[in-house]
Amino acid sequence: MSLDVAAIRADFPILARTVRSGNPLVYLDSGATAQRPIQVLDAERAYSLTSNAAAHRGTHLLGEEATDALEGARARVAAFIGAEPGEIVFTKSATEGANLLAYAISNAATGGPSGGPAAGTAAAALAVGPGDEIVVTELEHHANLIPWQQLCQRTGATLRWFGVTQDGRLDLSDLDTLINDRTKIVAVTQQSNVTGAMPPVARIAEVAHARGAIVVADGAQSVPHHPVDVRTSGADALFFSAHKMLGPTGIGVLWARADLLAALPPFITGGSMIEVVRMEGSTFLPPPERFEAGVPPVAQAVGLAAACDYLDAIGMAEIAEHERMLTARALEALSEIPGVRVVGPLTTQDRGGAISFTVDQVHPHDVGQVLDELGIAVRTGHHCVWPLHRSLGVQATTRASFYLYNTPGEVDALADGIRTAQKFFGAL
Repeated sequence: MSLDVAAIRADFPILARTVRSGNPLVYLDSGATAQRPIQVLDAERAYSLTSNAAAHRGTHLLGEEATDALEGARARVAAFIGAEPGEIVFTKSATEGANLLAYAISNAATGGPSGGPAAGTAAAALAVGPGDEIVVTELEHHANLIPWQQLCQRTGATLRWFGVTQDGRLDLSDLDTLINDRTKIVAVTQQSNVTGAMPPVARIAEVAHARGAIVVADGAQSVPHHPVDVRTSGADALFFSAHKMLGPTGIGVLWARADLLAALPPFITGGSMIEVVRMEGSTFLPPPERFEAGVPPVAQAVGLAAACDYLDAIGMAEIAEHERMLTARALEALSEIPGVRVVGPLTTQDRGGAISFTVDQVHPHDVGQVLDELGIAVRTGHHCVWPLHRSLGVQATTRASFYLYNTPGEVDALADGIRTAQKFFGAL
């Protein structure tokens, strides 16, 4: 069933804007941040107008309502990805989710999460050090690369990685040797934010688990666009952000298996995550509270829950199919423009709706500038994936990324805009 895109767009007032010289806004940068529908904005506003308080702090009515709103949002997000509420940790971003894991694992060598012997043993089993290896990929956003680089520097572990093929997919030819008995962690994206490639995470996880490694998945580009069930994904932990899935900025999600969270010591300490505090030392609450020090972002959590409601009401499978149609149209349209190279797979198989490209004789920033003057919002640069661009032999790219509110006409506008850029810079 095709989406009623006109009805969907009516929920996003910003899409009715005109920009620059009165051009209609063509928003093709949802891979960076998605727009928010009225339903999400209304949910945040209603909470702020009626129930704003510090969750898990006050015993007054507003405090109770704030706590109920936070925990209701936690349960809603858990249901969206097939998890249990106790496995959902609210963070400030997807990036913080990755860092939380990396720092908690590096803290694991110094003791258990609550100071007890059993907890200490479980935590120590997750610790990495000299002789251990962490495996990443050249597809990774810096948020799923640098935390693991830093973990290796702190602990003496060795970083290894999968390369990419010329069409921007993972090169898994050495899968059974790169992941070995020294591997402790494998970090891999579910969908590249540059090439759109969707690696076979479940297959990678099968090999990793056979060697005793845990698998961390970056879901920032997958959870907003495709049905994701953590129970069948193969991952042991997954992180994503609200602002890429119609929700507010300032909040992200880390999901991890309950036993994995229980074994990890905290990353940030302070109020709301403690069990007992004495001057001589402290013990900490079970997950997820152990990882949520400070006053939680309740309004943002309410907005994220409303975004989950909105997406589920439309249907994630239907959204994925709509984006597949737009992606197929864009790949065909760009293939017909001389001098344009798509950096990534040229079919929609195992591919999402992020399309990065170069234009002969025109710098990506210049392409983006011309498109912007035409009202078309795209991303230019290395998209926080510098190593991948180097591997593919390009300094930078222009990226268009699609979502449920985009139309075939906007894809055509992109193609026309690229031709305009070529003419402007004499590249035709």
